[in-house]
Amino acid sequence: MADTNAKLTVNGEEYELPIIEGTLGRPVIDVAALQESGFWSYDPGFKVTAPVESKITYIDGGKGELLHRGYPIDELANNAEYLEVAYALLNGDLPNAEQKADFFEKIREHTAVHDQLRKFFEGFRRDAHPMAIMVGVVGALSAFYHEDLDVSNEEHREITAIRLIAKMPTLAAMSYKYSQGEPFMYPRNDFNYAENFLYMMFATPADVDYEKNDVITRAMDKIFTLHADHEQNASTSTVRLAGSTGANPYACIAAGIAALWGPSHGGANEAVLEMLDEIGTVENVPEFMEKVKSREVKLMGFGHRVYKNFDPRAKVMKETCDEVLEALGINDPKLELAMALEKIALEDPFFIERNLYPNVDFYSGIILKAIGIPTSMFTVIFALARTSGWISHLLEMHSAPYKIGRPRQLYTGETRRDFVKVEDRK
Repeated sequence: MADTNAKLTVNGEEYELPIIEGTLGRPVIDVAALQESGFWSYDPGFKVTAPVESKITYIDGGKGELLHRGYPIDELANNAEYLEVAYALLNGDLPNAEQKADFFEKIREHTAVHDQLRKFFEGFRRDAHPMAIMVGVVGALSAFYHEDLDVSNEEHREITAIRLIAKMPTLAAMSYKYSQGEPFMYPRNDFNYAENFLYMMFATPADVDYEKNDVITRAMDKIFTLHADHEQNASTSTVRLAGSTGANPYACIAAGIAALWGPSHGGANEAVLEMLDEIGTVENVPEFMEKVKSREVKLMGFGHRVYKNFDPRAKVMKETCDEVLEALGINDPKLELAMALEKIALEDPFFIERNLYPNVDFYSGIILKAIGIPTSMFTVIFALARTSGWISHLLEMHSAPYKIGRPRQLYTGETRRDFVKVEDRK
């Protein structure tokens, strides 16, 4: 609620702008009164603008703090399963035993996709990027569930959230299998969420005695948890903006996937592996790091736009990374190269002083590489995990009065008033 007012004087006229306090973070100034002044606010990139009120996730970049429903991310990653975190994002708190069992069962009931959806995959080239496929097939889900698309209906919103969270691992694995020319694997409801995804990714019909790996399963579940939500980032804002038109949730999530695909957003962990390819060998690391210092090249997977101190997800991811590499005993030159980069960044004063520490994208990229997941699938897995956050924000928006998003602009184009016929144009 408003505690006090800021005062803004424009052309001699004074306007009172309410200052609103949240439970955490900076207060915000409500600038709605600017409409009366004849001016708009100008904030490229929304760097100081809070377009929404939310109770889902809180980030303090200066402190290196990330909270989901008030819980620190490291505690959630180390003590809860991804689906428990998804439940909390959707419902406001972690589930009790009964709620957990009920929610997990609902997810299991909806992991399969309509068999006709297979035909959508056949329309893509085999070498299509999996994210391109995901944008299409997730949006296409609305054609199969058109009877439950009324966003004003709470039951419709809830079943759509369940379907999206349940089916994303299936669709993600199908996009991989299609690119490999391998048969799709149907979900197994006797496996948990992460186990099921890994099974659909790597099993074949010949694998009668498919063996699970607990270390890899835990690592994948933590990757899902650490990417579940990240407040009002570009893709989440895209989902909310699309949702503000009343668009169906499948279309909104597809829009979020498209936004996430950008290399400045979800493509960051993919960029880490591409950087390692460019460096080539461990012997080239010192020279590369000198180029980083002279700003000739970018160091991908280090530092973070939001976290000015450290990324709270990175510590958990590093521990998981070490566990996976030890358990698998992989002798991969690219992973050796990554560890050489990490060592320099953690010890060199240049990187320490500038807080260029390895972030969650660096470690998750290494883990996914070690597991055997191709680089092109990294962002797909990010989208899979982030779906619980996206749909939670969408449901939060639709559960209260909202307005269609309509940003303003600073027009700097031409001011021509007289139309010139083509024969008179020079």
